[in-house]
Amino acid sequence: MRKQLLTTTALALMALGGQAFAGMDDAKQFLDSEIKDLSSLSRADQEKELQWFIDAAKPFAGMEIRVVSESLTTHAYESKTLAPWFTKITGIKVTHDIIQEGDVVEKIQTQMQTGQNLYDGWVNDSDLIGTHWRYQQVRNLTDFMAGEGKDVTNPGLDLKDFIGTSFTTAPDKKLYQLPDQQFANLYWFRYDWFNDAKNKADFKAKYGYELGVPVNWSAYEDIAAFFTGREIDGKKVYGHMDYGKKDPSLGWRFTDAWLSMAGNGDKGLPNGLPVDEWGIKVNEKSQPVGSCVARGGDTNGPAGVYSIQKYLDWLKAYAPAEAQGMTFSESGPVPAQGAIAQQIFWYTAFTADMVKDGLPVVGADGLPKWRMAPSPHGVYWKEGMKLGYQDVGSWTLMKSTPLDRAKAAWLYAQFVTSKTVDVKKSHVGLTFIRESTIQDKSFTERAPKLGGLVEFYRSPARVQWSPTGTNVPDYPKLAQLWWQAIGDAASGAKTAQAAMDSLCAEQEKVMARIEKSGVQGDIGPKLAEQHDIAYWNKDAVSKGNLAPQLKVANEKEKPITVNYDELVKSWQKK
Repeated sequence: MRKQLLTTTALALMALGGQAFAGMDDAKQFLDSEIKDLSSLSRADQEKELQWFIDAAKPFAGMEIRVVSESLTTHAYESKTLAPWFTKITGIKVTHDIIQEGDVVEKIQTQMQTGQNLYDGWVNDSDLIGTHWRYQQVRNLTDFMAGEGKDVTNPGLDLKDFIGTSFTTAPDKKLYQLPDQQFANLYWFRYDWFNDAKNKADFKAKYGYELGVPVNWSAYEDIAAFFTGREIDGKKVYGHMDYGKKDPSLGWRFTDAWLSMAGNGDKGLPNGLPVDEWGIKVNEKSQPVGSCVARGGDTNGPAGVYSIQKYLDWLKAYAPAEAQGMTFSESGPVPAQGAIAQQIFWYTAFTADMVKDGLPVVGADGLPKWRMAPSPHGVYWKEGMKLGYQDVGSWTLMKSTPLDRAKAAWLYAQFVTSKTVDVKKSHVGLTFIRESTIQDKSFTERAPKLGGLVEFYRSPARVQWSPTGTNVPDYPKLAQLWWQAIGDAASGAKTAQAAMDSLCAEQEKVMARIEKSGVQGDIGPKLAEQHDIAYWNKDAVSKGNLAPQLKVANEKEKPITVNYDELVKSWQKK
């Protein structure tokens, strides 16, 4: 019956005649009413690109497809605004579902395990790049665009314009996912308080150096101590904000590269090699060989344990008492309420909600009283390491999706990431994916109201923020272990060392099962022999690597700060 309905719809569309002409009328209406002057393309080139979509979509007119993404402002705009316009312009009816991130991962696992086509296109975090490469259940886009998807690949796609393709490229040099939205995890602070003359004088008198953006965790700790309990505008404030409830959201607080900020793993961008920020080590064939220091990994090494201990210490000493029992979503709005001086782990996806008129952190002139800046690093961090996390939700096509449906979904994926659309979409969601959009004059004009977001994305520093890399062989199975292990440390049930010992052991159990099954073939896990940390550190150093590093005698290094305005100027000179 469904097939008959689709056929009838297609015939009805054909009977209308002049579909391409009607599509172009709709396309012009879309440009006039929705895009206006917010595009990196000229009006003529916008029309040319949309004409290509109209022509490429003709074989799929009347087809109904379903795609899915997590609940972000960017995706809500795609679902409510761009999808209906795409349907009008191309004749392909798109239902773009918005569900929770955990549900996206669960459903894509179900499609991988059963082969049942739940969705025709997925906006799936690039954190799963290692999973997709090893299981080979998604279409690699490099081959797809050159082969069976060539007729539906936009000649104006311009992959080099995307800033995140290194994150969605596997060790085989093939592109597996197309970035749709990106946001980083940065340092957030009250720019007005940091520039207040009395605060600056008092801080220097107490600590002997200038109050500014902390370059290292030692300075962050001093600033947290300085502001905690201080009265500003008649209100007691805090020097830190975080969350500690044993809940799934506690997991990504750490898998989102917290350990890399401490100095866990090896040098390398976008991720450390041979040991990444999860502490997982791979061999020269990209096979995961261990997570624990006993196998050459670094999850439970000194850097990893230090990162957990600092998280615990700061949460207890410098954050509001209620933070200990909060989840991610509960803690997120707190800095905007006006009593937090700084936050070391803050997602730029919060930007739109932090610049609304009337908030305590927004001035009467409509400008934010806060700024975002590069994350400070821990004592184990070395130049050449990544410095934080960047979320890259990316279009992913499963092999279990029938080819015609995958082609139609690919057209929609390219439409919502096209140069015609991307500047406008980025103004709505503030999740940049294209260099041409970042450099657009409209963002130069809007930059003062966005607290440093545009300056960061235009800076050379941005490459140090990256998603989970290819060392992680099965993201869904491994990621769920983190919140349980670290939750035990947050609740006081385990020490930081015991929690990380447990975590690395559980990760290795999963890797051992994958190895035994043989399901990932010759790129799956191959666990190494066990030795002590001194053996593996010596082995790493002999090969020019770092991890696992030995414990540093004094983890309270010399604090360093930098003036925010001078930092931004230094970026502009590069």
